[in-house]
Amino acid sequence: MFLWMAALSARATEDPVAKIADDSRCARGLAWIEKNSSWVTEQHIRLTEIPAPEFEEAKRAQALKEMFATAGLPVRLDKVGNVVAEFPGTSSREVILLAAHLDTVFPEGTDVHVRREGSQLLAPGISDNGVGLSALIGLARALSESHIRLAKTVVLAGDVGEEGEGNLRGMRTLVDSYGSRLSAVIAVDGPSTDYITTQAIASRRLEASVTGPGGHSWSDFGAPNPITALSRGIVQFSSVSIPEEPRSSYNFGIMEGGTSVNSIPSRAVVKVDLRSEEESELARLETALRQAIQSGVNQEIAATNSSNNALQLSFRSLGTRPAGKLPDDSPLLETIRSVDRYLGNRTRLERSSTDANIPLSLGIPAVALGGGGKGGGSHTLDEWYDPAGRDLGLKRLFLIVASLAGLES
Repeated sequence: MFLWMAALSARATEDPVAKIADDSRCARGLAWIEKNSSWVTEQHIRLTEIPAPEFEEAKRAQALKEMFATAGLPVRLDKVGNVVAEFPGTSSREVILLAAHLDTVFPEGTDVHVRREGSQLLAPGISDNGVGLSALIGLARALSESHIRLAKTVVLAGDVGEEGEGNLRGMRTLVDSYGSRLSAVIAVDGPSTDYITTQAIASRRLEASVTGPGGHSWSDFGAPNPITALSRGIVQFSSVSIPEEPRSSYNFGIMEGGTSVNSIPSRAVVKVDLRSEEESELARLETALRQAIQSGVNQEIAATNSSNNALQLSFRSLGTRPAGKLPDDSPLLETIRSVDRYLGNRTRLERSSTDANIPLSLGIPAVALGGGGKGGGSHTLDEWYDPAGRDLGLKRLFLIVASLAGLES
């Protein structure tokens, strides 16, 4: 029995994460998390109920700024509206950045009141990304309450422009701001603790616009119709072969045009999201999309016996997300896996399109992780979150930060 206990003790001593967790200051931080998960959930609800549509994150940003300040962290708003709080390091200019996006996909006027059904909390945006924002608040308080001293500076940021047409402008600004000081970036996005996103999926978002003469549905019947032209192109593009490898996708997310049911529209617009694991395949899909929409316009002109300039097609880029991949032997990945082993948390590697795309594309070590708990229905009005297991996510982030930043005496 003595030899078995001694072996366990030796393994614990050799485990760097166990050594960090046993530090009295880290132990205080972990204990705070255990006792205050319900408080974090209260902050989660408060933030979720502040609307934050694309490009309208200011009110939520101000609330997050106040929460960071209450936790005792120096905090500011940067030039694009990111909320930036710093936990200063003692002996290094290196920075560990954790960011959670402020914005949601839901337009102004969406009811974001949180309602309860059993153990679940339901509201648009409660998982994506109310979880990430509240995780940063919990982490900020745990760091402050622990009185821990770290070698590297830890930056906690609520960033703008992750969803829709935001084009990751918040993360782009953060990466530009800290530059070569960044030693690791963690995007905290969604709830799950069973994944580590190490590969960034590339995407291109485009708007195709067709304009024409318009007219009355009866007296001008036969005039070329921009909506019909776009529809012809969409049908053609939908027959384009999409490979299983590299995994790729497309989505026609928004189509707009016209002024009334009995008017031929003078303009129609469709917005498209293209994604792929490989930039070369993404380029092929964009070329195929442009050709298909142009062909649809040509077919509509031919079908109505109109002149070649009866319809005009234009394309506009709505955003580009670069690809990237964290090496399998990255110290960042090994640190996360070590923490997961210590916590008994089983994980898998994932691919996604997140704020981590920007640092990964620049060769900066980065991942996306969940904030804890369970959720589903993202980007729908039935989005839900269950806070059971939130403390695991918070402890995971706390230990990862302490391991990456390094303890100072």
